[in-house]
Amino acid sequence: MSLLLETIRVADRAFQNLSYHQQRLERSIQQHFPQVEPILLAEKLAIPDSLDNGVYKCRVLYDEKIRTIEFLPYTVRSVQSLALVSIPSDADYSSKWANRSWIEQLKQGTAADDILMVKNDLLTDTSYANIALWDGYEWFTPRLPLLEGTKRAQLLAEGILKTADIRPCELLDFQYLKLLNAMINFEESPTVSVSNIQ
Repeated sequence: MSLLLETIRVADRAFQNLSYHQQRLERSIQQHFPQVEPILLAEKLAIPDSLDNGVYKCRVLYDEKIRTIEFLPYTVRSVQSLALVSIPSDADYSSKWANRSWIEQLKQGTAADDILMVKNDLLTDTSYANIALWDGYEWFTPRLPLLEGTKRAQLLAEGILKTADIRPCELLDFQYLKLLNAMINFEESPTVSVSNIQ
């Protein structure tokens, strides 16, 4: 079995959104290792002295226990175009696994910067992020993403996002798409014009 993964944003020498990562970690352990006591991230993680006030990715690999913790410098990648890719109706990524080879394979052969996966004729996620779509008035995120991301959960709780079933044929009802993940603040999220989604 592949290891599970949490990717936590560190900025100004502080962990961001840790409570949402803790909730997802507990759900994953309950699902895959129900006999194991929950791991308390706040007790296991510490900011290394070597980190400055920049933005870092804290990458935590775990199964029944934490296997590795590493801190990597992070910059937001540029995404300006997306390619729609249909995935099987039984495709499952409800837990955040470190092994994402099947998703990486979907990206092969497309000229776009990333893919936007479609399951059962509904938009889900890109290869590494949840999405939000702007209709000129409000931001909507797919009701059934492949992975319930921690940033998505935070933005829903804050009332910034609403959920909806969104089909590829409805993309022209929107103007822009934002990519959401734990490493990116909403204001700095890559924004793609719907005209650049093929």
